Amino acid sequence: MSDASASATATRTYRSELRAEQAQQTRRRILEAAAAQFSQNGYQATTLAAIARAARVSTETVKSAGTKADLLIRAFEITFAGVEGRSTLTDTERVLDMLALPDDDFIAATVEFVAASNAASSRLWTVLLAASFSDDVVAQALATMLDNRHRDFLALAEELRRRPFGDPDLDVERAGAELSFLLSPEAYQQLVAQSGWSDEQYRAWLAAALRRVARGDGDAG
Repeated sequence: MSDASASATATRTYRSELRAEQAQQTRRRILEAAAAQFSQNGYQATTLAAIARAARVSTETVKSAGTKADLLIRAFEITFAGVEGRSTLTDTERVLDMLALPDDDFIAATVEFVAASNAASSRLWTVLLAASFSDDVVAQALATMLDNRHRDFLALAEELRRRPFGDPDLDVERAGAELSFLLSPEAYQQLVAQSGWSDEQYRAWLAAALRRVARGDGDAG
């Protein structure tokens, strides 16, 4: 290959990568705008045109990113987990890094992840739940999310069981169910949004709850 041909190929590759990066940035902006619009206005009242205005793109560009239901689902995923299209959190790089931490740091990292994710996504979670009653696509996605959440919390329960502060005979199924409730967006909403707990109080409660569940205490809350 001549120098000119190699240079032309490199230029085309660069431009292709640049276009792909720009497209990804645009999609991220659309999903972030969708998350804000859905959280503020609800599912039924939010329009694709409103999302387009908030994202500073055309309505056609928003339509190319997905249906209204798709946008709600993906917006929740990036708001809660930072990425879209996840199956479970268990095998993500962030969680794998957390699993390698010593005990106190593991608890602290788990609290940080749950508290930050719930703070960012709890309102959108409410919208998702409401939309599932009228939209079959959202309902199917929600069922998958709940199944993945169940698996994630079973994995967390197993991790707590094997830690030195955990009970080796811990009932992992029961502990997973307790964690699914205690660490849920609904619990965050009740304690912080409705009862007025501070972020510091919520995080301290989460850390204590994790250790109580790990010990198999009857009063996990």
